[in-house]
Amino acid sequence: MQPTERHKALLHLMLAASIASTIGGLPFNALPVLLGSMADSFALGPKAVGLLGSTCFAGYLAGTLSAPFWMNRLDWRMLTVIGAAGAAASLCASAFVTRIEFLYAIWAVIGFFSSTMTCLGMRILSDLPNKVRAFGVRQGVELSITAAVLFALPPLLIATWKYPGAAVGLAVLVAVLGLSAFGVPRGPSAGSAALLATRTALPPAAWLTLSTFLIFLTGNIALWAFLERIGSALEIASTQMGLVFAVLKLLGGVAAFSVAASGERFDQRPPYLLIIGGICLGLFLLAGGKTFIPFASGAWIWEFFFTCGCVFQTAAIARSDPSGRAVVLVPAVFALASMIGPGLGGQLFAQAGPGALLGLALCSSLVPLIVYTVWKPVIKEARAT
Repeated sequence: MQPTERHKALLHLMLAASIASTIGGLPFNALPVLLGSMADSFALGPKAVGLLGSTCFAGYLAGTLSAPFWMNRLDWRMLTVIGAAGAAASLCASAFVTRIEFLYAIWAVIGFFSSTMTCLGMRILSDLPNKVRAFGVRQGVELSITAAVLFALPPLLIATWKYPGAAVGLAVLVAVLGLSAFGVPRGPSAGSAALLATRTALPPAAWLTLSTFLIFLTGNIALWAFLERIGSALEIASTQMGLVFAVLKLLGGVAAFSVAASGERFDQRPPYLLIIGGICLGLFLLAGGKTFIPFASGAWIWEFFFTCGCVFQTAAIARSDPSGRAVVLVPAVFALASMIGPGLGGQLFAQAGPGALLGLALCSSLVPLIVYTVWKPVIKEARAT
């Protein structure tokens, strides 16, 4: 195959896998909006809304933990069709239930099918030679689509039909994105390292990179969960707060595509030096800001470099395990961090105020820099893409 044709084939595969992964991320990236509309539609209190979110993450976690055992053994195109159809059907069903018990069960199913799509997309991308570029494109595609969804859902669907409108609208979008099944491969190539390593234990390097990522996520997700509360304490207007969070997702997409453009050009340490510097600047502005401009600037800078950190660490996880099973566990790490971070952040916020949250985010962000400086992880793979 000619180099130009090879690049086009890789790009086509990268986009198909990224769109498949986006299906899994949609319910969770839009979770605050969906939970708020459910609270209005079903007259739910804070405890019931929180339990719905936890139920969803429980189903998501179950899917991610089971994925390494069957991901390499199933037809990936058929899995994409099943995952997209299951997620779309579950979202539709949740729009027409009348009892809260059924809503809990359906949201657990939504979590399971969503995790399947996320794991599949990441597993496909783990086979590509330039992992930083592959996971950067994935994150950029996912966040770009999510930003469009978050701009459209409230005024076009939720304002008129509340949660049922949002659920059906997302179901239609998931079904359309499910057409990416035609672009994904049927499975790993015969005789590949992924197949040969399927029955072996995960290497120690994989566990180290996964653990490092969990710590990094936990502290930063704790801050993310209470970012709105920090802004409210500064008496930021609701319209301005909406602008902050809308731009956050757009900047996340820009960050991911920026990392994708850099590819594998840098060694392990320089990117993390830049990332920790950017996160520190964002946290400094959040800590000292008393008005909208420093608060928004701090939040946007923090989000940009936090997203960059996520992409680089996902690539390191993918490089650490030739079987591709470690990278399939990345969504499980996100789920665990999403369970631990907000609870820990709430305790710190209640006892010591927002400064403690900013300190936690800083400490957790330093961990990858320390790990990848002291420990020389995986040997770089071929840079060609």
